[in-house]
Amino acid sequence: MMKKVLASCAVLGAAASIAGLGTFATFTSSTNAAATASTGSVSIALGAAGPANRLTLGASGLLPGDTMQRAVDLANNGVAGSDNLAAVTLTTTASPSSLLDTDATNGLQMKIDSCTNAWTESGVSPAFTYSCSGTTKSVVASRAVIGNNIALTNLASVAAQTTDHLLVTLTLPSAAPNTMQGLSSSLTYTFVGTQRTATNK
Repeated sequence: MMKKVLASCAVLGAAASIAGLGTFATFTSSTNAAATASTGSVSIALGAAGPANRLTLGASGLLPGDTMQRAVDLANNGVAGSDNLAAVTLTTTASPSSLLDTDATNGLQMKIDSCTNAWTESGVSPAFTYSCSGTTKSVVASRAVIGNNIALTNLASVAAQTTDHLLVTLTLPSAAPNTMQGLSSSLTYTFVGTQRTATNK
């Protein structure tokens, strides 16, 4: 009897092993693909100090009717082909401040124009004057010097790897009153580029 029981157990064990082999023996196949995703960049910059950037030059002794002109290059210099812009805006602030920038009517007035070529600079620093050998366009119409997110129009630099040749003109109105005498303001120009509209890639 004991031999029969052991023989039966051996048969059952073998059957279990065969059944186990059937459970884990499956056909498989695999494949894969790899792709790289990378980001572009939004980067605008002003020209190097010199004829391509005179915005850091101040002026003194302004009288009603006087103007100060400052040329500056604005470049969209991100990764070529991936960083077009939707828009560029300008914010101007003053610190220290005075009636020169807080009086929107009789204080400093600003306009910005562009030239298709670099502006031709004449005169003695800081009293430069400029002429354009190409085509001029209005970027900002005459307005009070201080403003937040001022839209810049007619810019070439919304396109990647493009530079705008800008001329910033500040004027102290002829109607500036005696209260404007002996004042000083320190102006800061902040240009902000905004990425193009999101799209499929």
